[in-house]
Amino acid sequence: MGRREPEGEGLPEGGSVHQARVPQGVEPVIVLLLLCQEWTSLFDGKSLDGWAQKNGTATYRVEDGTIVGKTNEGSPNSFLCTTKDYGDFELKFEVKVDDALNSGVQIRSKSLADVDKGRVHGPQVEIAVNGTAGYIYAEGLKFGWLSENRSDPKANAAFKKGEWNSYRVLAQGKSIKTWVNDVPVADLVDEKTGHASGFIGLQVHGIKKGTGPYEVRWRKIEIRELK
Repeated sequence: MGRREPEGEGLPEGGSVHQARVPQGVEPVIVLLLLCQEWTSLFDGKSLDGWAQKNGTATYRVEDGTIVGKTNEGSPNSFLCTTKDYGDFELKFEVKVDDALNSGVQIRSKSLADVDKGRVHGPQVEIAVNGTAGYIYAEGLKFGWLSENRSDPKANAAFKKGEWNSYRVLAQGKSIKTWVNDVPVADLVDEKTGHASGFIGLQVHGIKKGTGPYEVRWRKIEIRELK
């Protein structure tokens, strides 16, 4: 288990006051912004309304209140993307992935017809069992990893195989911070992608022929925008 995050007073939701959990390492002024915003669910637990698939031929379905992404042999990376763009925000979700599958969540990402035939590109929060979970990769770009230092032992051990894992992502300006199961992972300034806003996307990584099928599941996907 990771460190326990400090708690603070939240604003009323549905007529009641709740405790808001604030990630470690967040500046006080950002804390105030977070507490002034309400959480919005990106997934209603019943349908894929508000989402659209881009790239690839992996399949996405709703099952038992989760979004299930399933690989398709020979397909390139596939993405289920929000139809709305987001700039500065805090995002949280839970994810469980088959050990053999690499996945991720795109933030501030784009798909443009005149850029690599519409390939999804932008910062990706890694989902994997190999110790890289929570670090930031430049999906569809030539930069490789945006997280240059990926050797923190606590961060490397944060993701739990075969279990539901909780993620938090805080993006403000060029700053991107992540937590996996309350353990701080990425803390970087994105000087490379140039994306101030973009969609959020759920990746099913491509697999080679003769492998799979594999699945990745997401639930409790919520966001609060910083304005």
